[in-house]
Amino acid sequence: MKSKNQLEIFKIQNKIKMIEFLKQPWAWYVAGPLIGLTVPALLILGNKTFGISSSLRHLCALCIPANIPFFKYDWKKEVWNLFFVLGIFLGGAIAIHFLGNPDPIIVHPKLSAELATYGITNYNHLLPEDIINWQSLFTLKGFLIMVVGGFLVGFGTRYAGGCTSGHTIMGLSNLQLPSLIASICFMVGGFLMANFILPFILSL
Repeated sequence: MKSKNQLEIFKIQNKIKMIEFLKQPWAWYVAGPLIGLTVPALLILGNKTFGISSSLRHLCALCIPANIPFFKYDWKKEVWNLFFVLGIFLGGAIAIHFLGNPDPIIVHPKLSAELATYGITNYNHLLPEDIINWQSLFTLKGFLIMVVGGFLVGFGTRYAGGCTSGHTIMGLSNLQLPSLIASICFMVGGFLMANFILPFILSL
């Protein structure tokens, strides 16, 4: 009886250790290859290409049966992509509610000092609540960040023919020149935004 109880305790301790391990941030050399392995997995399992932004087109074709050539295609063949995106959403929701790390998000001291000059001090969530909230949505700063920024992300994704997952992960692995050009533009745009445009918007 004692050995059986010890075995049960050992199993519980292992489960606790596993949960604690999952709660920790995963290093880039672990998370990166896992994301990259989705490319050959999709190709091998179903000859499918990895991409997220195309799911919006499929949803529009599903929900808005209009006489628009861009949405006139057999979206049912791509329904797997909708389930894939749903799985990402559910996985994120499960991770946040059951595997979330309660400790404050660690921010580099220099970045923390710079953000403080813009009035951003709350790092309890992935998005800083000081600027991403319903009240700031009706200010110039919030409108530029959430509405205009969201529009530019959507427009840029469609104009580039794909998002970072489609181009930088899938396209580069297939040695596609357009994906290389798009990925370079993603990096340049991100650098300009983070170092020049965003500080100007935050100072408004």
